[in-house]
Amino acid sequence: MLISRQERARICSDTELGAGNILERLKAYGRPLDEPVLRTDGNWQAPDGSRPEVLTLRQLCEAVETYAGWYAAHGVAPRDPVAVHSHSSAENAVNYLALTSLGAIPSLVNGNLRPEIAREYVRRQGAVGAFTDAEHHSVLSGPEPGLGFCVTADGIGPEFRGRLPQSYPYRHDPSDPVIISHSSGTTGMPKGVPHTHRTLMYSQVHRLRYSTGADMARTLVALPGPHNASIATLLYCLLLRADIKLLSSQRGTEVLDAIEEFRPSTVLAFAGTFGEMAGEDLAARDLSSVEVWFNTGDAAHEAHIRALVRYGQHEEISRDGGVLRRRRVEGSVFIDGLGSSEVGHSIFHNRHTKDTSAYSRCIGKPFSFAEAAVLAEDGTPLPPGEIGRLGLKSPTITPGYWNDSLTWNRMRLGGYWLPGDLAYQDEEGNFYHLDRATDAIRTRDGILFSTRTEELLLRELPELADCTVVGVAPAGVRADWDGDGEAEAYALLQLTHDGADDKDGDEAWTGRVNAVLSGAGFPPVTRAVPMKSDDVAKGATGKVLKRVMRDRFAAKELA
Repeated sequence: MLISRQERARICSDTELGAGNILERLKAYGRPLDEPVLRTDGNWQAPDGSRPEVLTLRQLCEAVETYAGWYAAHGVAPRDPVAVHSHSSAENAVNYLALTSLGAIPSLVNGNLRPEIAREYVRRQGAVGAFTDAEHHSVLSGPEPGLGFCVTADGIGPEFRGRLPQSYPYRHDPSDPVIISHSSGTTGMPKGVPHTHRTLMYSQVHRLRYSTGADMARTLVALPGPHNASIATLLYCLLLRADIKLLSSQRGTEVLDAIEEFRPSTVLAFAGTFGEMAGEDLAARDLSSVEVWFNTGDAAHEAHIRALVRYGQHEEISRDGGVLRRRRVEGSVFIDGLGSSEVGHSIFHNRHTKDTSAYSRCIGKPFSFAEAAVLAEDGTPLPPGEIGRLGLKSPTITPGYWNDSLTWNRMRLGGYWLPGDLAYQDEEGNFYHLDRATDAIRTRDGILFSTRTEELLLRELPELADCTVVGVAPAGVRADWDGDGEAEAYALLQLTHDGADDKDGDEAWTGRVNAVLSGAGFPPVTRAVPMKSDDVAKGATGKVLKRVMRDRFAAKELA
């Protein structure tokens, strides 16, 4: 049962509530301790050695107090960063709650980072110690990161629950940092992105104030566990009293398995996961429980959205003679949100159903608490229709990169923060996402926006499961949005199982691709090349690493 109107009003007026004290506030609201509050996927080991799949509020608080006791006994103090390097989403959540209860700062590290990247990233955070799973213990337990401790779940037993400091739980100031997550690392070393007691909670209270959240009554979270979007969703669902399950895998097939088992009303994931799901035989799956797919991070592709919204059902509300009418209709809703680690919550939202026609990389309008603009190079807002840099303002934005103020300040312009995206705005105030500035390709025929091109090809060529467009320039030549050189554009195609195969040859595919591009007025590619999906390089959060794909393809072409 979701919260009542009275509970909602109390939460929204609670001046003490923030991202660092959620469990204490739930107890202050009188939530029943024996009420289930969190479901795991069974890969989290509790302090008593069990692997519970459902935790009550009492059990969650006891686990958090035990972890906090261990950390306090080993010298962790307020404002100390502690690394958490684990594949388990539940493990990240428990450690987040435990460390923030001490006033410490969990630095959540994606389990898919390469070992050398993870070690260097943790070293840059200034972490005093680390929690890892068994797989990652050797990554951080050696001398290189210089940590004071490196513990796994086996080292944290029930006896540590009694080792809490007298000041427990810590009382946060709104500006206190409560988490360091990191960017996807698509351009190299991930950037440490802190959020505060205020910034990570702001949008959750906003949502409670203006939405019933009824479609999230049963929520499956398939976001990476270390990402602040996963933690923010946990906070929201705990406040909402939703039935939430944290899934550690972001693989499309495993998310589909979890949907059939858990029967969620809402599924949250990144665009890469939704793309993998859309490539499966969805007619063979039972997706009837799903009302909403919620995407954050990169905006999703039209072809993937259309594949998903055919399934499930949702409530439609209409007004008839002043009377509200509610009815269930076939097909689910896809909420496409564009955001990033830095903004703490999706800034834009665009609602799609099976009857939607507003695509063309339309990301909609910003939430009411945020402001967006398309900026010229001098930071002045551009008029509708002109392409420029996307700029954002929001109370949810990080206060800056951890230990890297230089990079942070270089990403600000005219009072806005620059996520690195190119966009334009229409006369109605809708924003359209074209590409990352580093991925735009300057060709002899004009600028080819890779993401917009991929969107078009996926829509017009049903044989494609996915595709990646990259530019290859001569050595020393920069041919992206900020460059002045020229590159050759290549479309790297991943085919569906039942579509045409690569026996058609590069020449035939190049002709088909360029026919589509020509029809839309886009510059042509030099060549279209079918490739296996396993050859697509992806980062820790599932994003395609175009930088890596570009370098690989260039090396192959020049070999």
